[in-house]
Amino acid sequence: MARGLKRAIQRQLSAANAYRQQSLDLIREKGPGQVQFWVIALLIGIAAGFAALFFRKGIEALQALLYGTDDVAHLHSFAETLPWFLILMLPVGGGLVVGIILNWTTNDGRVRSVADVIEGAAMWEGRVEKRAGLGSALASFITLSVGGSSGREGPVVHLAAVMATWVSNRIEASGVDARDLLGCAVAAAVSASFNAPIAGALFALEVVLRHFAVHAFAPIAIASVAGTVINRLEFGGVTEFVLPQKGGLAFNVELPAFLLLGLIAGVVAVALMRAIFLADDFGNWLQSKLTVPRVLRPAFAGLILGTLAIGFPHIIGVGYETTSRALTGELILHEAIVFAILKVIAVAVTMGGRMGGGVFSPALMVGALTGLAFGLIATAVFPDVSGSETLYALAGMGAVAAAVLGAPVSTTMIVFELTGDWQTGLAVMVSVSISTAVSSRLVNLSFFLTQLSRRGIKLAAGPQAWVLATLRVASVMRKKEDPRAASEEACWDLIEEGVYIDANATLEAAMPIFDQNATPFIPVVTIAGEGEGPELWGALHHVDALKAFNRKLADTAREEHS
Repeated sequence: MARGLKRAIQRQLSAANAYRQQSLDLIREKGPGQVQFWVIALLIGIAAGFAALFFRKGIEALQALLYGTDDVAHLHSFAETLPWFLILMLPVGGGLVVGIILNWTTNDGRVRSVADVIEGAAMWEGRVEKRAGLGSALASFITLSVGGSSGREGPVVHLAAVMATWVSNRIEASGVDARDLLGCAVAAAVSASFNAPIAGALFALEVVLRHFAVHAFAPIAIASVAGTVINRLEFGGVTEFVLPQKGGLAFNVELPAFLLLGLIAGVVAVALMRAIFLADDFGNWLQSKLTVPRVLRPAFAGLILGTLAIGFPHIIGVGYETTSRALTGELILHEAIVFAILKVIAVAVTMGGRMGGGVFSPALMVGALTGLAFGLIATAVFPDVSGSETLYALAGMGAVAAAVLGAPVSTTMIVFELTGDWQTGLAVMVSVSISTAVSSRLVNLSFFLTQLSRRGIKLAAGPQAWVLATLRVASVMRKKEDPRAASEEACWDLIEEGVYIDANATLEAAMPIFDQNATPFIPVVTIAGEGEGPELWGALHHVDALKAFNRKLADTAREEHS
């Protein structure tokens, strides 16, 4: 009896495994159907939601262990009672661990974050680096646990993108499907972080995919809701920040004040971004000048942070306690101004020191402090026509975050979902629109796109500026055996003149050569080693390069408008 039951169970398991393998083979060969794709999107949403939840709970658990408190929500207040050497040494020790992790898992010691997800969506068929991504998530986890002054949403977004990449590779997804799955993972991660399903979906479309194609909306919405459900299973339907009051806004009377706040918030957002880039450049220069091993760079950043945190522990970690105090009006004017300045410095040191983390939460904190300072002044100067200073804190939070992220739509929606007050949302929309208009003139549209621009990736200029970098010469050239290829004699004549291109290069490098030499083709070669002559593989014809460029542009436009 028992043996018969065991054999029956084994047959059922074998049949189920065979069906799973057949389904996987079918998806690989023909791509997932719509229903199958939605199921995959749901599963990715659940997985990304759990990743965001475990990342958050893990940071809280490690913080509680290291700092010796059970109430990590008020870590900053508790840190004031701790010995100074503990506050100093925790970021240093954590920075050393981070340096070791990044040195082992990356080739450049740089933490991967949202900018790399955007790059993966645009240029790498919806894929991101897996090993470097996992190492970056672990590094950011350590950084936030020991007091690094950055955010947890960026690392979670990239971690979710790693999960989507693994799934896309398993099912051999096309570029379009892989990008949609990437968007699903990002949406779920953001939704699970903020308990904001609408904002999560919009963030994935607006920031990562950078289009609102209809074909992507349904699976991304499914994943976003799944991520929110995971959050609510643990935390319920509560919002991240609780405001003392809602409404109270004489919108038409206070409109000029919110316009001015948007202008100031845009300038503050630019100051935050440029401080981070300046710190990164200074860190690179100092590391090169003093020949410091890159593994020690995060530890030096930790030393600066620890020193700063001894006097101002509010810079430790994500900073939601200080953000909540700003939104509830518990800070006075000089505290709001000083805390905002010090937070900008701390974030610049953390990210310039390659410690890890994201910029979302710091932007929220700096924005709330900026808005509160503005509100305290506005309500003091015009007490009869001004609403609550906390409304200005809320608007400032949205305005700075939107300008930094380059995401006015999704950031505004996050504020709507945090408050449920549409009248307040009107004020936020006004401030957000002005702040993003100001900041986009001073940086390449957002923090993330400026990061990519600094690495030579020009996504901000549109597809016509970056599509060429996705097309390899080897995939477009005509091999020398091809009867339509240029003759070997003509190719060698050009090689002797110094006109040739490596087979591993992209059309981005090839097109200037065509312009400079006015030649209809360029010999394609590889160079075996130093002192050895080039080996001819074929020729890249100008007409073929232009056709490939046009096809890629057409495919991009078709995807964005489908």
